[in-house]
Amino acid sequence: MDYKGYIARKLKIDGVPQEELAEAVAVPPNTEMGDYALPCFKFAKIMRKSPVAIAEELKDGFETDGVIAEVSAVNGYLNFKINRKGLAEETLARIAKEGERYGGGNLGGGKVVCIDYSSVNIAKPFHIGHLSTTVIGGALYRIFNFLGYKAVGINHLGDYGTQFGKLISAYKRWGDRDKVQAGGIHAINELYVRFTNEADEEMEREARENFRLIESGDKEANELFEWFKELTLSYVKKIYEKLNITFDSYLGERFYTDKMQPVVDELREKGLLKESRGAQIVDLEEYGMSPCIILRSDGASLYATRDLAAALYRKKTYDFDKCLYVVAYQQNLHFKQIFKVLELMGKEWAKDMVHVAYGMVSLEDGAMSTRKGKVVWLEDVISKCVEKAYKIVDEKNPTLENKREVAEKVGIGAVVFGALYNNKIKDIVFSYDKALSFEGETSVYVQYTCARAASVLAKAGNFTRKADYGVEPCPQEFELLKALADFPDIVAAAAKAYEPSFVARFCVDTAQKFNKFYIDCKILQAEENVRDFRLALTEATLTALTNALTLLGIGVPEKM
Repeated sequence: MDYKGYIARKLKIDGVPQEELAEAVAVPPNTEMGDYALPCFKFAKIMRKSPVAIAEELKDGFETDGVIAEVSAVNGYLNFKINRKGLAEETLARIAKEGERYGGGNLGGGKVVCIDYSSVNIAKPFHIGHLSTTVIGGALYRIFNFLGYKAVGINHLGDYGTQFGKLISAYKRWGDRDKVQAGGIHAINELYVRFTNEADEEMEREARENFRLIESGDKEANELFEWFKELTLSYVKKIYEKLNITFDSYLGERFYTDKMQPVVDELREKGLLKESRGAQIVDLEEYGMSPCIILRSDGASLYATRDLAAALYRKKTYDFDKCLYVVAYQQNLHFKQIFKVLELMGKEWAKDMVHVAYGMVSLEDGAMSTRKGKVVWLEDVISKCVEKAYKIVDEKNPTLENKREVAEKVGIGAVVFGALYNNKIKDIVFSYDKALSFEGETSVYVQYTCARAASVLAKAGNFTRKADYGVEPCPQEFELLKALADFPDIVAAAAKAYEPSFVARFCVDTAQKFNKFYIDCKILQAEENVRDFRLALTEATLTALTNALTLLGIGVPEKM
């Protein structure tokens, strides 16, 4: 529950917006004073009273209820104590009723959110740099659906450009169909790298001609291209399956080939196109940006041309409420230009386009991309994490059944969580040892907490679920209940900020609070009413953590 917002709605200070009041409500360092507090010093000027007098006045006008049990004024602070018993009853009842839907709802009301993420390049394997766009986009896709939106996952394939002419040239020179079919995307990539390393002027000319053949509809060239595309998608879909990633559309750049000319025509009709050194541009200087190049001097289109065509197509096809682009922060300028051009074209919905920028991922040795020859394939990172997870699980629980299945959930979860735990804009240095630690801010710690809760429930067997256990929560139980009650607001906040890390941090915070409760409070050995209450709290924790991990795309083993 959003207690800060609830408190703010019950307060009234003329000239102070409700949002500002909610932001001013804080958690005191000493909870004996209260669970929340409003410092009144900042309102002294507007109310022309001392903070002490303001706190007293607000206290006298505040009615306690089933949510806020007690209000006190102390030295210019207005302190609030939550109705602990009421919180327990309401939270446990709601989680038990909503189950796997707890934390979700109908906030979206069926509104469409298009999410462009992962966007693989045909004929190029996934490297570690593709991790963030894929798992951030996947998490947002699940979060928006969970909240009642209609999310449309779009994989905007990189399937256009002279590199495909180069690939056809390489295949015709050195390729063997059976070997390429067997080797898949890595065999294709080897051919492309060889061409890049050995190409002379004649080979480059040949590659441009092969790309022209693709564009002109040549049968042989297009059959080869479609084969390369098929091999690529077969490869990436296996990785997507491991990462619990799904898409509703695989329309790539090539799809928009015949949709770019109408964009160019509209820009010209609206007087937005200008010639600059032979190229056709939209001048954005007055908006503090370099020109957006629409057509090169040779008449060729660019990413911007195709992205404008894609935006127009998506609005017409899906009539989206928001259109998100989960792309690295290096493309900040590109998307600012695209959104501004759409605005200049008179597209009122340009304001609904959002660049969800993120930082880069590297390994501890600095390896990240192919540019410096340090190629780190994502599939290798996943495999290595799973193998390390298997060894850890085997050491900790040698008799565990389905160890391989558990290791898959633990290893893959570690890779995903490692990319989602920090604020998305931060650069990430991925460490296998840290990601697979049973202690600290890791998915393994959260998964182990879930397994611990499941074990308690299994040992308990049946227990009585009541509307009123007659139990006043102790401090450890109260802190855990507060965390659980916050989950729906955290999911909504994650969607609003396009920030899955909110959910990841909820997982760790709640797991920590549960483990403190588990250690400090007897569960199975407690008196009947208290035992049932604590089992209900354990069950509610398992439900909320399972829902949260599922939103992130992480599996939950029953045993570890």
